[in-house]
Amino acid sequence: MARNSETAHRVQRTGKIGTALAVATLLLLVTFCACTFGADRWTGVDESVVEKFASERGREALDPLINTDQGDLLLFVFLLAGAVGGFAAGYSWRMLVEGKAKGSESTKKKSS
Repeated sequence: MARNSETAHRVQRTGKIGTALAVATLLLLVTFCACTFGADRWTGVDESVVEKFASERGREALDPLINTDQGDLLLFVFLLAGAVGGFAAGYSWRMLVEGKAKGSESTKKKSS
């Protein structure tokens, strides 16, 4: 009896894993097709709206003051933003997670 229930449990677990893999594969395939075949139809707001109105008014696009398209500058900016955000979240971890201020435990101990 114990072997039959173990086998049934394995079959159920294998079926769930297979279903999850099939759904993940389908989602990956749909995302790939959408990105590959629909990329030229979906232009950004800058290209479709801003540049259109600017060219109608006789103003052409200028080069950006800080060009983030060169090299890894954009990645470096995101790294710095993540480091600053991580420091801020780590510094105020207690307040974020537990809802307590930093000195609230020491205040409770002194008042007791």
